[in-house]
Formats: sequence, C-alpha cells, structure tokens
Amino acid sequence: MRIGLRTIKTAIASVIAMMIAEFLQLNYPTAAGVIAILSLGNTKKDSLYTGLGRIFSLGLATVVAFVCFHIIGYNPFAFGIYLLLFIPLAVKLKVTEGIVVNSVLVTHYLVEQSFSVQLLINEFLLLTIGVGAALLLNSYMPNREKMVKEEQIVVEDLFRKLIWDLSKSFQQLDNTQLSADCEKLMKTIRSAQTKAKLLSKDRYFDVNPYFEEYFLMRGSQVRILKDMIDLQAKISLDAKYTKQMQLLLEKTALSFDEENDGTQLLEDLDAIYMFYQALQLPDNRKEFENRARLFQFLQSFQSFIELKSEFSNVNPFSKNAKN
Repeated sequence: MRIGLRTIKTAIASVIAMMIAEFLQLNYPTAAGVIAILSLGNTKKDSLYTGLGRIFSLGLATVVAFVCFHIIGYNPFAFGIYLLLFIPLAVKLKVTEGIVVNSVLVTHYLVEQSFSVQLLINEFLLLTIGVGAALLLNSYMPNREKMVKEEQIVVEDLFRKLIWDLSKSFQQLDNTQLSADCEKLMKTIRSAQTKAKLLSKDRYFDVNPYFEEYFLMRGSQVRILKDMIDLQAKISLDAKYTKQMQLLLEKTALSFDEENDGTQLLEDLDAIYMFYQALQLPDNRKEFENRARLFQFLQSFQSFIELKSEFSNVNPFSKNAKN
C-alpha cells in the first residue's frame, strides 16, 4: 500500500482544522475537518478558488435556508425545498463546489432551529478554518517544474529519434514503426501537457504559460510529421532526388533543441528548393507524381520548422523571443 503526498496532506489538514475548531470551542468541530478534506485540491489555485467559492455560497445557502425555515418551519420538508432552490442558484452562479459542504452546514441551522448571530459566526468560522487548513497544506507542492522539464527532455529525445529514422526510411514502403513512434510521441506530449497545466495552476501570481504553449506547438509538429511519414511511404525516387532531403532531416535531428529557432534550417530548405528547381523536368508520369509528392513533403517540413520559428520569435517567455 502506497500513501501519497496528497493523502498525507489531507490527513494533516483535517486534524489541524478540527483542533483549531475545538480550541475555539466551536459547535460541530468535526465539520471543519471534513471541509478541509473536501477543499484540498490538486493545485494551489484549485484549492483557493474552491475555498473562495464555498465561502461565497455559504452566504447564499444561509439566505435561502433562512427564508425556507422561517416560512415552512424547521423540518425535513423545508430542507428539501431549500435544496430545490439552492442547487439551481449555485449552478447558475457557478459555485457548485459549495453545494454539498454548505448543505451540511445548513443542517446545523435545522438542528439548532436558530439563525442566531453566534451560530452564523460558528458556521462561517468552521468553513474558513477548513478552507484555511487546506490552503496551508497545499502551499507545499512537489517541484512540478522539474517534472515538466524532464518530460520536455523525453519529448525532444523522441523527436530526434523519429526525425533521424525518417531520414533513413526513404525508399521503404512500410512505415509502420515510424507511425507507431509518432503515436508514442503524441501520448508523451499529452502527458507533458497535463503536467504543464498543473504547473500553471500551482502559481497564484506570475503565471507563465510557456510550457503549455511549448507542448501545444510540439503536438502540432507531431501531426505534421505524421503526414510526412504517410507521404514518404508513397515516394519512390532515385537517391539523387532524395539525398538532399535526407541530409536536411539528419541535420534537423542532430540540432533539434528547445533553443533552436529553425532559422538556419529554413535557409537550408530554401537551398533545397533551388536545387530541385534546377533539375531536369520529369521524363514520365510516374516520376512526375513522385516528385510532386516530394515537393509536398518539403512543404510539410517547411511548416514543421516554421511552427518552431514562430513560437521562438513570438512567445514572450521563449529564450529566443525577439522584441
């Protein structure tokens, strides 16, 4: 049995909340512990927004309950009417995270048959203590930036291998392995995107969307690579036509890096365009179709490089960003 960090933080937050509630001699102190459990989210922002939403919705729940209990009475039927009114309002105001927690607190009004100032203060303190304990424990988070950077290294290594293998695969009609490697790379990128989103939510201020946008860009590049792999399997030309493209793919694989903005590769690509334009025209329809596919392959590769170039020059958080 493995006990994770979140489980440990949940247990500690619950104990702290109940101890504070008992120290302040609040009624129903265990409720503070339950609220702490329910308020501890996956990220700092999740916990903060959930907590603030529950504090706001407790005010709403109190008003609705006050009206229902005073008109209908302190009975289960009145509580049912309260739920019929409060739940749609909470959904409308987008504070659904407070429905369960605050409805439990509302039962305290029902049990006590009172809305005294002392009881109102008691309920708001229980909620505040529970939320506060969750925020306190969630102030410590594992180093997600380190994990995201590790994922980034894995992604770039997979890109290098895939592009290198692509350079060696001309004249091969079966690109099954390359397609499988493409799928593996995309799954790795999706995993990295999830971690990057969690990293962004772990920061209250100074939000840096760089990694989210970086992996989004890499995902777009994978889709282009997939098209290139499918297209390459249909190209059947003499090595004199494909050699220049193979060399450029090898150079791309060797220089593939986060800091490479693709400027030199685009210049090399222009030179290849000029090389193909200087070649003799095709002798037959088959050669014409294959050279047309090679030209389409070149255009896709250009889009592949331009995606990274645009990202490096436009993204304000990129190391190569230009003013």
